[in-house]
Amino acid sequence: MAKRDFYEVLGVARGATAEEIKKAYRQKAKELHPDRNADDPDAESRFKEVNEAYEALKDPEKKAAYDRFGHAAFEGGSGAPRGGRQGHPQGDFASAFSDVFEDLFGDFMGRGGGGGRSRATRGSDLRYNLRVTLEEAYTGVHKAITLPSSVACDACHGTGAEGGAEPVACPTCSGMGKVRAQQGFFTVERTCPTCGGAGQIVKNPCRACGGAGRVQKDRTLSVNIPAGVETGTRIRLSGEGEAGLRGGPPGDLYLFLDVADHPIFQRDGLNLYCRVPVSMVNAAMGGEVEVPTIDGGRARVRVPEGAQSGKQMRLRGKGMPALRGAGQGDMVIELAVETPVKLTARQKELLREFDRLSEQSNNPEGSSFFSKVKGFWDGMKG
Repeated sequence: MAKRDFYEVLGVARGATAEEIKKAYRQKAKELHPDRNADDPDAESRFKEVNEAYEALKDPEKKAAYDRFGHAAFEGGSGAPRGGRQGHPQGDFASAFSDVFEDLFGDFMGRGGGGGRSRATRGSDLRYNLRVTLEEAYTGVHKAITLPSSVACDACHGTGAEGGAEPVACPTCSGMGKVRAQQGFFTVERTCPTCGGAGQIVKNPCRACGGAGRVQKDRTLSVNIPAGVETGTRIRLSGEGEAGLRGGPPGDLYLFLDVADHPIFQRDGLNLYCRVPVSMVNAAMGGEVEVPTIDGGRARVRVPEGAQSGKQMRLRGKGMPALRGAGQGDMVIELAVETPVKLTARQKELLREFDRLSEQSNNPEGSSFFSKVKGFWDGMKG
Protein backbone atom coordinates (compact mmCIF):
# COMPACT_ATOMS: atom_id res chain seq x y z
CA MET A 1 0.00 0.00 0.00
CA ALA A 2 1.50 3.36 -1.04
CA LYS A 3 2.52 5.68 1.79
CA ARG A 4 0.31 8.74 2.06
CA ASP A 5 1.68 12.22 1.59
CA PHE A 6 2.75 13.64 4.97
CA TYR A 7 0.97 16.95 4.34
CA GLU A 8 -2.20 15.06 3.51
CA VAL A 9 -1.86 13.00 6.69
CA LEU A 10 -1.75 16.16 8.83
CA GLY A 11 -4.32 17.98 6.71
CA VAL A 12 -2.17 21.01 5.89
CA ALA A 13 -1.00 22.64 2.67
CA ARG A 14 2.59 22.30 1.47
CA GLY A 15 3.30 25.91 2.25
CA ALA A 16 2.14 25.55 5.88
CA THR A 17 4.22 27.25 8.57
CA ALA A 18 5.83 25.40 11.47
CA GLU A 19 3.13 26.73 13.81
CA GLU A 20 0.34 25.53 11.49
CA ILE A 21 1.97 22.09 11.26
CA LYS A 22 2.26 21.85 15.04
CA LYS A 23 -1.35 22.96 15.53
CA ALA A 24 -2.58 20.38 13.00
CA TYR A 25 -0.56 17.67 14.72
CA ARG A 26 -2.01 18.51 18.13
CA GLN A 27 -5.52 18.20 16.76
CA LYS A 28 -4.85 14.93 14.93
CA ALA A 29 -2.98 13.40 17.89
CA LYS A 30 -5.89 14.10 20.24
CA GLU A 31 -8.45 12.90 17.70
CA LEU A 32 -6.70 9.62 16.83
CA HIS A 33 -5.14 8.66 20.17
CA PRO A 34 -5.72 4.91 20.76
CA ASP A 35 -7.00 5.50 24.28
CA ARG A 36 -9.86 7.56 22.84
CA ASN A 37 -10.56 5.06 20.04
CA ALA A 38 -10.51 1.71 21.83
CA ASP A 39 -13.17 0.29 19.49
CA ASP A 40 -11.27 1.22 16.31
CA PRO A 41 -8.63 -1.40 15.34
CA ASP A 42 -7.03 1.03 12.85
CA ALA A 43 -6.63 3.87 15.33
CA GLU A 44 -3.13 2.90 16.47
CA SER A 45 -1.78 2.64 12.91
CA ARG A 46 -3.27 6.00 11.93
CA PHE A 47 -1.94 7.51 15.14
CA LYS A 48 1.58 6.31 14.28
CA GLU A 49 1.17 7.63 10.74
CA VAL A 50 0.36 11.09 12.11
CA ASN A 51 3.39 11.03 14.40
CA GLU A 52 5.65 9.85 11.57
CA ALA A 53 4.45 12.74 9.41
CA TYR A 54 4.98 15.28 12.18
CA GLU A 55 8.44 13.91 12.95
CA ALA A 56 9.42 14.54 9.34
CA LEU A 57 7.84 17.96 8.92
CA LYS A 58 8.61 19.58 12.28
CA ASP A 59 12.35 19.73 11.54
CA PRO A 60 13.29 22.33 8.89
CA GLU A 61 16.05 20.17 7.37
CA LYS A 62 13.87 17.05 7.19
CA LYS A 63 11.00 19.11 5.81
CA ALA A 64 13.21 20.58 3.08
CA ALA A 65 14.44 17.10 2.13
CA TYR A 66 10.89 15.76 2.04
CA ASP A 67 9.67 18.68 -0.05
CA ARG A 68 12.42 17.90 -2.60
CA PHE A 69 12.57 14.11 -2.66
CA GLY A 70 9.34 12.98 -1.01
CA HIS A 71 9.41 9.68 0.92
CA ALA A 72 12.65 8.76 -0.85
CA ALA A 73 14.41 11.28 1.36
CA PHE A 74 14.11 8.88 4.30
CA GLU A 75 15.26 5.35 4.82
CA GLY A 76 12.81 2.73 5.93
CA GLY A 77 9.97 5.23 5.92
CA SER A 78 10.60 5.96 9.58
CA GLY A 79 11.09 9.66 9.18
CA ALA A 80 14.84 9.39 9.84
CA PRO A 81 17.12 11.16 7.35
CA ARG A 82 19.65 9.24 5.29
CA GLY A 83 22.61 8.30 7.39
CA GLY A 84 20.60 8.67 10.58
CA ARG A 85 19.26 6.05 12.94
CA GLN A 86 16.94 3.44 11.46
CA GLY A 87 14.28 1.11 12.74
CA HIS A 88 13.19 3.28 15.65
CA PRO A 89 9.75 4.59 14.77
CA GLN A 90 8.71 4.37 18.42
CA GLY A 91 11.63 6.53 19.48
CA ASP A 92 10.79 9.08 16.79
CA PHE A 93 7.19 9.20 17.99
CA ALA A 94 8.24 9.63 21.61
CA SER A 95 10.44 12.54 20.64
CA ALA A 96 7.70 14.15 18.53
CA PHE A 97 4.97 13.72 21.12
CA SER A 98 7.28 14.92 23.91
CA ASP A 99 7.77 18.21 22.02
CA VAL A 100 4.03 18.82 21.81
CA PHE A 101 3.40 17.51 25.33
CA GLU A 102 5.96 19.97 26.66
CA ASP A 103 4.45 22.75 24.59
CA LEU A 104 0.96 22.01 25.91
CA PHE A 105 1.75 21.36 29.55
CA GLY A 106 5.20 22.86 30.08
CA ASP A 107 3.89 25.71 32.18
CA PHE A 108 2.59 23.21 34.74
CA MET A 109 5.95 21.43 34.86
CA GLY A 110 8.23 24.36 35.41
CA ARG A 111 8.98 25.22 31.76
CA GLY A 112 9.10 28.84 30.70
CA GLY A 113 10.98 31.72 32.27
CA GLY A 114 14.03 29.53 32.80
CA GLY A 115 12.18 26.37 33.89
CA GLY A 116 13.25 25.07 37.25
CA ARG A 117 16.71 26.55 37.04
CA SER A 118 15.72 29.64 38.96
CA ARG A 119 15.73 28.94 42.67
CA ALA A 120 14.36 32.34 43.69
CA THR A 121 10.62 32.76 44.11
CA ARG A 122 8.84 36.11 44.29
CA GLY A 123 7.14 36.84 47.58
CA SER A 124 3.38 37.05 47.91
CA ASP A 125 1.48 40.31 47.70
CA LEU A 126 -0.13 41.50 50.94
CA ARG A 127 -3.38 43.35 51.59
CA TYR A 128 -3.95 45.78 54.45
CA ASN A 129 -7.33 47.40 55.18
CA LEU A 130 -6.84 50.93 56.51
CA ARG A 131 -9.61 53.18 57.89
CA VAL A 132 -9.23 56.96 57.87
CA THR A 133 -11.51 59.77 58.98
CA LEU A 134 -13.20 62.14 56.54
CA GLU A 135 -10.97 64.95 57.80
CA GLU A 136 -7.87 62.83 57.05
CA ALA A 137 -9.22 62.05 53.60
CA TYR A 138 -9.66 65.79 53.06
CA THR A 139 -6.16 66.87 54.11
CA GLY A 140 -4.13 63.70 53.47
CA VAL A 141 -2.24 62.05 56.29
CA HIS A 142 0.82 60.00 57.22
CA LYS A 143 -0.07 56.74 58.97
CA ALA A 144 2.12 54.24 60.79
CA ILE A 145 0.88 50.68 60.24
CA THR A 146 2.13 47.43 61.71
CA LEU A 147 1.67 44.23 59.73
CA PRO A 148 2.90 40.64 60.15
CA SER A 149 5.02 39.62 57.20
CA SER A 150 7.83 37.39 55.96
CA VAL A 151 11.14 39.23 55.79
CA ALA A 152 14.56 38.14 54.54
CA CYS A 153 16.49 36.12 57.12
CA ASP A 154 19.39 38.15 58.52
CA ALA A 155 21.37 35.05 59.51
CA CYS A 156 21.72 33.71 55.95
CA HIS A 157 21.03 36.94 54.03
CA GLY A 158 18.03 35.31 52.39
CA THR A 159 19.91 32.41 50.75
CA GLY A 160 18.50 29.73 53.07
CA ALA A 161 21.98 28.22 53.61
CA GLU A 162 23.95 28.35 56.84
CA GLY A 163 26.38 31.25 56.84
CA GLY A 164 24.93 32.64 53.62
CA ALA A 165 26.48 29.95 51.40
CA GLU A 166 25.12 29.61 47.89
CA PRO A 167 22.91 26.60 47.06
CA VAL A 168 24.31 23.86 44.82
CA ALA A 169 22.85 22.16 41.75
CA CYS A 170 20.39 19.37 42.54
CA PRO A 171 22.08 15.98 41.91
CA THR A 172 18.80 14.32 40.87
CA CYS A 173 17.90 16.65 37.99
CA SER A 174 21.33 18.25 37.42
CA GLY A 175 19.85 21.67 38.02
CA MET A 176 17.00 21.33 35.50
CA GLY A 177 14.23 21.22 38.11
CA LYS A 178 12.47 18.39 36.27
CA VAL A 179 13.05 14.74 35.45
CA ARG A 180 11.93 12.63 32.48
CA ALA A 181 10.51 9.12 32.49
CA GLN A 182 9.71 6.89 29.52
CA GLN A 183 6.26 5.28 29.70
CA GLY A 184 5.58 3.27 26.56
CA PHE A 185 5.01 5.73 23.75
CA PHE A 186 5.25 8.69 26.07
CA THR A 187 8.11 10.66 27.54
CA VAL A 188 6.69 12.34 30.63
CA GLU A 189 8.31 15.21 32.50
CA ARG A 190 7.72 15.66 36.20
CA THR A 191 8.85 18.15 38.78
CA CYS A 192 12.02 16.94 40.45
CA PRO A 193 11.05 15.33 43.79
CA THR A 194 14.37 16.25 45.41
CA CYS A 195 14.47 20.01 44.82
CA GLY A 196 10.75 20.59 44.17
CA GLY A 197 11.52 22.19 40.81
CA ALA A 198 14.01 24.74 42.15
CA GLY A 199 16.97 23.09 40.42
CA GLN A 200 19.14 23.74 43.47
CA ILE A 201 19.35 22.43 46.99
CA VAL A 202 20.75 23.74 50.24
CA LYS A 203 23.27 21.36 51.75
CA ASN A 204 23.32 22.99 55.17
CA PRO A 205 19.99 24.76 55.82
CA CYS A 206 20.06 27.90 57.92
CA ARG A 207 19.01 27.11 61.47
CA ALA A 208 17.27 30.46 61.88
CA CYS A 209 14.87 30.11 58.94
CA GLY A 210 14.98 26.35 58.27
CA GLY A 211 16.34 26.91 54.76
CA ALA A 212 13.47 29.10 53.56
CA GLY A 213 15.54 32.28 53.48
CA ARG A 214 12.84 34.24 55.28
CA VAL A 215 11.28 34.52 58.74
CA GLN A 216 8.02 35.82 60.17
CA LYS A 217 8.30 39.25 61.73
CA ASP A 218 6.11 42.28 62.42
CA ARG A 219 7.01 45.38 60.45
CA THR A 220 6.03 49.00 61.02
CA LEU A 221 5.68 51.18 57.94
CA SER A 222 4.96 54.87 57.54
CA VAL A 223 2.57 55.31 54.63
CA ASN A 224 1.40 58.48 52.95
CA ILE A 225 -2.33 58.76 52.31
CA PRO A 226 -2.95 61.49 49.71
CA ALA A 227 -5.78 63.99 49.96
CA GLY A 228 -8.99 63.01 48.18
CA VAL A 229 -9.05 59.27 48.87
CA GLU A 230 -12.40 57.58 49.28
CA THR A 231 -13.72 54.18 50.30
CA GLY A 232 -12.38 51.61 47.85
CA THR A 233 -9.25 53.56 46.90
CA ARG A 234 -6.30 51.17 46.47
CA ILE A 235 -2.69 52.22 47.04
CA ARG A 236 0.16 49.96 45.87
CA LEU A 237 3.46 49.99 47.75
CA SER A 238 5.98 48.25 45.52
CA GLY A 239 8.36 45.83 47.26
CA GLU A 240 6.67 46.11 50.66
CA GLY A 241 4.97 42.71 50.51
CA GLU A 242 6.20 39.33 51.66
CA ALA A 243 9.90 38.57 51.17
CA GLY A 244 10.80 36.23 48.33
CA LEU A 245 11.80 32.62 48.93
CA ARG A 246 15.58 32.12 49.04
CA GLY A 247 16.54 35.57 47.92
CA GLY A 248 13.66 36.13 45.50
CA PRO A 249 12.20 39.61 45.02
CA PRO A 250 9.56 40.75 47.53
CA GLY A 251 5.89 41.10 46.66
CA ASP A 252 3.87 44.29 46.88
CA LEU A 253 1.67 45.71 49.62
CA TYR A 254 -1.82 46.91 48.70
CA LEU A 255 -3.62 49.35 51.00
CA PHE A 256 -7.42 49.35 50.69
CA LEU A 257 -8.89 52.55 52.11
CA ASP A 258 -12.15 52.84 54.02
CA VAL A 259 -13.33 56.35 54.92
CA ALA A 260 -15.34 56.35 58.16
CA ASP A 261 -18.82 57.89 58.33
CA HIS A 262 -18.94 61.46 59.63
CA PRO A 263 -21.50 62.75 62.17
CA ILE A 264 -22.10 66.01 60.25
CA PHE A 265 -21.14 65.55 56.60
CA GLN A 266 -22.24 62.98 54.04
CA ARG A 267 -20.01 62.47 51.02
CA ASP A 268 -21.07 61.97 47.42
CA GLY A 269 -18.01 61.91 45.18
CA LEU A 270 -16.34 65.30 45.54
CA ASN A 271 -19.38 66.97 47.10
CA LEU A 272 -20.26 67.14 50.78
CA TYR A 273 -23.82 67.39 52.08
CA CYS A 274 -24.79 68.94 55.41
CA ARG A 275 -28.36 68.90 56.75
CA VAL A 276 -28.92 72.03 58.83
CA PRO A 277 -32.03 72.44 61.07
CA VAL A 278 -33.59 75.91 61.22
CA SER A 279 -36.40 77.13 63.41
CA MET A 280 -39.88 77.69 62.04
CA VAL A 281 -39.58 81.42 62.77
CA ASN A 282 -36.16 81.70 61.10
CA ALA A 283 -37.42 79.86 58.03
CA ALA A 284 -40.57 82.00 57.84
CA MET A 285 -38.93 85.38 58.38
CA GLY A 286 -35.49 84.69 56.94
CA GLY A 287 -32.20 85.10 58.69
CA GLU A 288 -28.75 83.60 58.97
CA VAL A 289 -27.38 80.28 60.14
CA GLU A 290 -23.76 79.35 60.91
CA VAL A 291 -22.51 76.05 59.48
CA PRO A 292 -19.18 74.22 59.83
CA THR A 293 -16.89 73.39 56.89
CA ILE A 294 -14.70 70.29 56.50
CA ASP A 295 -11.51 72.34 56.83
CA GLY A 296 -12.51 73.32 60.38
CA GLY A 297 -13.82 76.76 59.43
CA ARG A 298 -17.23 78.37 59.70
CA ALA A 299 -19.54 79.84 57.12
CA ARG A 300 -22.60 82.06 57.56
CA VAL A 301 -25.43 81.18 55.22
CA ARG A 302 -28.39 83.41 54.45
CA VAL A 303 -31.75 81.69 54.95
CA PRO A 304 -34.28 83.20 52.52
CA GLU A 305 -37.67 84.31 53.77
CA GLY A 306 -40.26 81.54 53.52
CA ALA A 307 -37.65 78.76 53.17
CA GLN A 308 -39.07 75.25 53.11
CA SER A 309 -37.55 71.94 54.29
CA GLY A 310 -35.31 70.44 51.60
CA LYS A 311 -34.17 73.76 50.15
CA GLN A 312 -30.52 73.48 49.16
CA MET A 313 -27.79 76.10 49.04
CA ARG A 314 -24.32 75.54 47.65
CA LEU A 315 -20.95 76.73 48.93
CA ARG A 316 -18.53 76.54 46.00
CA GLY A 317 -15.15 74.89 46.58
CA LYS A 318 -15.95 73.74 50.10
CA GLY A 319 -16.16 70.03 49.27
CA MET A 320 -13.51 67.30 48.87
CA PRO A 321 -10.37 67.67 46.76
CA ALA A 322 -9.90 65.51 43.68
CA LEU A 323 -7.44 62.65 44.20
CA ARG A 324 -4.12 63.54 42.53
CA GLY A 325 -5.82 66.12 40.38
CA ALA A 326 -7.03 69.67 40.16
CA GLY A 327 -10.39 70.85 41.33
CA GLN A 328 -12.52 70.58 44.41
CA GLY A 329 -16.13 69.73 45.08
CA ASP A 330 -18.83 71.85 46.70
CA MET A 331 -20.59 71.79 50.03
CA VAL A 332 -24.37 71.52 49.71
CA ILE A 333 -26.47 72.73 52.64
CA GLU A 334 -29.96 71.34 52.97
CA LEU A 335 -32.39 73.14 55.26
CA ALA A 336 -34.63 71.18 57.60
CA VAL A 337 -37.40 73.36 59.07
CA GLU A 338 -37.98 72.20 62.61
CA THR A 339 -41.44 72.14 64.17
CA PRO A 340 -41.30 73.37 67.79
CA VAL A 341 -42.07 70.87 70.54
CA LYS A 342 -42.89 71.07 74.27
CA LEU A 343 -44.83 74.35 73.89
CA THR A 344 -45.96 76.37 76.89
CA ALA A 345 -49.55 77.53 77.27
CA ARG A 346 -48.60 81.03 76.17
CA GLN A 347 -46.78 79.73 73.08
CA LYS A 348 -49.79 77.65 72.12
CA GLU A 349 -52.05 80.66 72.56
CA LEU A 350 -49.82 82.76 70.28
CA LEU A 351 -49.78 80.03 67.64
CA ARG A 352 -53.58 79.78 67.69
CA GLU A 353 -53.80 83.52 67.26
CA PHE A 354 -51.33 83.31 64.38
CA ASP A 355 -53.41 80.57 62.78
CA ARG A 356 -56.56 82.71 63.02
CA LEU A 357 -54.77 85.58 61.33
CA SER A 358 -53.26 83.38 58.59
CA GLU A 359 -54.51 83.43 55.03
CA GLN A 360 -54.23 80.95 52.20
CA SER A 361 -51.43 83.01 50.71
CA ASN A 362 -49.36 82.27 53.84
CA ASN A 363 -49.43 78.55 53.01
CA PRO A 364 -49.38 78.30 49.19
CA GLU A 365 -48.15 74.72 49.05
CA GLY A 366 -50.83 73.48 51.44
CA SER A 367 -53.54 75.44 49.63
CA SER A 368 -52.46 73.98 46.29
CA PHE A 369 -52.41 70.45 47.65
CA PHE A 370 -55.85 70.54 49.24
CA SER A 371 -57.28 72.16 46.11
CA LYS A 372 -56.04 69.14 44.14
CA VAL A 373 -57.48 66.78 46.77
CA LYS A 374 -60.89 68.45 46.49
CA GLY A 375 -60.81 68.06 42.71
CA PHE A 376 -59.88 64.39 43.09
CA TRP A 377 -62.78 63.68 45.45
CA ASP A 378 -65.24 65.56 43.22
CA GLY A 379 -64.09 63.51 40.27
CA MET A 380 -64.65 60.25 42.17
CA LYS A 381 -68.18 61.29 43.05
CA GLY A 382 -68.92 62.09 39.41
